Amino acid sequence: MTYSHRRLVVNMGKSKLSASKKSSPRLSALLLDRRQRRSADIRERLFRAALKLFSEKGFAETTVEDITNAADVGKGTFFNYFPSKDHILIAFSEMQISKLQAAVDTMREHNQPIPDFLAALTVRMTEEPARAPDVVRAILQAYLSTTTVRSAMRENQARAHGLLTQVVQLGQERGDFRRDLPAGELAQVFRQTVFGTLLMWSLFGDASLPERIHTALQVLWKGLAPRDPGPQSPSASL
Repeated sequence: MTYSHRRLVVNMGKSKLSASKKSSPRLSALLLDRRQRRSADIRERLFRAALKLFSEKGFAETTVEDITNAADVGKGTFFNYFPSKDHILIAFSEMQISKLQAAVDTMREHNQPIPDFLAALTVRMTEEPARAPDVVRAILQAYLSTTTVRSAMRENQARAHGLLTQVVQLGQERGDFRRDLPAGELAQVFRQTVFGTLLMWSLFGDASLPERIHTALQVLWKGLAPRDPGPQSPSASL
């Protein structure tokens, strides 16, 4: 092999090594992205399988093994994504908060009347619970019995309250809401109305949730006072 030939071979080797080094970060990024997608897919399968089982069997009766069997993964895989079965409830709450955040972000870009926005938001936020009434009951039970879930839920509830307070403040600025009460108090009444409706409905778990929500919001907007002045009731004079 001549000197020039040997030099050509060496240079080609260096070029291949250099090209390999340049493509390596890109390849690593692709592999990482693939692993992340696979990991996200497994977590979603576990989450959805759990919600389905909670609805069918009940939260207390559903085991981790039930969930992994339904998701078609090994039992140990569950704990790579959720520390316990209770953390499915936390994930459910976080999913609802994400929906709320996205809705509020979109609302800022439009001039939709705030009462209309809140009515549509309530429908959207109750779609998932409507499919799994036992999840609603489980969340309420976890509030009372599970310290881990209760602590995380308090944080999520604080986030939800902050977002809805911002919505009410905007409604007050636009003249959609009364201004004699702080926005935070009005937001709290709204949340209690929706949450209380969910609680009462979860005892039945039937198809009545949309109508219950609609009625509750109508009463909330209009109040309990009579619309037209009439004879004073005996209790009103006491």
